[in-house]
Amino acid sequence: MHQLPAFQPAVVVIGAGPAGLTAAHELTRRGRAVTVLEADDVVGGISRTVEREGWRFDIGGHRFFTKVPAVEAWWHEVLGEDFLSRPRLSRILYAGTLFDYPLKPMNALRNLGPVEAVRCVSSYLAAQVRPPRDQSHFEGWVSARFGRRLYGMFFKTYTEKVWGIPATDIQADWAAQRIKDLSLGTAILHALRPGRSATKVTTLIDRFQYPRTGPGLMWERATERVRAGGGTVQLCSTVTRIERDEDGVVAVDVRTTDAAGRTGGQERLPVGELISSMPLPELVLAMDPPAPEHVQEAARGLSHRDFLTVALVVPESAGFPDNWIYVHSPEVRVGRVQNFGSWSPHLVKDGRTCLGLEYFVDEGDDLWESSDDALIALATTELDLLGLVGAGSVERGYVVRMPKAYPVYDEGYDRRVDVIRGWLAEATPNVHPVGRNGMHRYNNADHSMVTAMLTVENILDGAGHDVWAVNVEADYHEEAAVADADGPGTGRPADQTEVTAAALGTGRSAPVRPRRRPRVA
Repeated sequence: MHQLPAFQPAVVVIGAGPAGLTAAHELTRRGRAVTVLEADDVVGGISRTVEREGWRFDIGGHRFFTKVPAVEAWWHEVLGEDFLSRPRLSRILYAGTLFDYPLKPMNALRNLGPVEAVRCVSSYLAAQVRPPRDQSHFEGWVSARFGRRLYGMFFKTYTEKVWGIPATDIQADWAAQRIKDLSLGTAILHALRPGRSATKVTTLIDRFQYPRTGPGLMWERATERVRAGGGTVQLCSTVTRIERDEDGVVAVDVRTTDAAGRTGGQERLPVGELISSMPLPELVLAMDPPAPEHVQEAARGLSHRDFLTVALVVPESAGFPDNWIYVHSPEVRVGRVQNFGSWSPHLVKDGRTCLGLEYFVDEGDDLWESSDDALIALATTELDLLGLVGAGSVERGYVVRMPKAYPVYDEGYDRRVDVIRGWLAEATPNVHPVGRNGMHRYNNADHSMVTAMLTVENILDGAGHDVWAVNVEADYHEEAAVADADGPGTGRPADQTEVTAAALGTGRSAPVRPRRRPRVA
């Protein structure tokens, strides 16, 4: 039993996503009272499960994979038997053909044919002799490792769909975090010289863990545990003002709403320690007295990409075995297609499946402002055009919009974050940013959880962890240090700040071949 001081300053957590709820769970586990404030009416953040008329949707697809034993144990403790093991398959749709993803250069070269394969290898060799002069951006970083030709086919267009800006405006940090550490030359050598190096990848990349009814189940159970431990989780509670003095933050003003969105009242909560997973710019701009002008300017310069899913109900036979397919074509606006039935059979029903077509948007643009009926019609047309499912097979559709899904790594974002970090550390030492939006860092859920775990240790134990060092390594991949088919991947313990996890993947395509079922590579 931990001996707690007679007086415990109030701990307030902003946001009930993976980072916020992990922090709250770890605090209540150790007997510390906590209040979680969530602006939405559901928990989980982007890792929620959305339910419409009995169909369940995973917003973005959340594959549970980690190399952090503490996170692995946490997941199993929270979900128990409701944590399933699921087969993993994801591919790239390019020029009417499905290619392996993660991208396997030998597979890609074979499927492109001998002439195009020679051109791609020649392009790669040229990049080794004369690498791109500027590798500070996404295009230069990827071209140096794959050659410009493969970059143009499998990286450029998809990446520009995701971010809505040229690949030359996306910083290389994002590529280092989200693309496995692989070059074309290394992959070819492994393929030509099979052995231990070529078989290092464990079976973990072929399967992943997944909550029975979608990722939101994890955070719903975590919320139950926080409340059972004496913590408070308040939904529909938006932080509108963060009051500070010369020593740090002393209180937050909270506006509550009812289920219909009507304002229910305003309250002021005292704060001893503030753990924040709210978007970093909003944290800064809510400060009172205001942050210095140059800090506010840095905050306003940070941006996010928004996201919407159009879920289409089709017969189960019209689906595909993949969890998701990346769509690398400029002729359609869809970026990825999820098959929710392949994630878990408990997401779908009645001999049907749901295909989630994902569109990367900016809040207020033409897609975001389109009616649900118009979006369902667009998604149905594009699904048919891609040759994945005929328009006549679509029975009904649903639309889910998700603001601030991805922090943008545009030019100068890192300098802006550094300005904010420096000011927060000096002016508000009791404020602890955590998670993806809280740190403006493209973290996976396990990275976000680790930032929360380390923050709790800093608060309760004075541990001195550098939370900002989580997820900064360039070696970001799914290969375990030692193959272990029977258990979780080997990795560093949670009290170290370098964490590896699953890569996302990016790419581009050639013209679409309409109304033709893709050839399986």
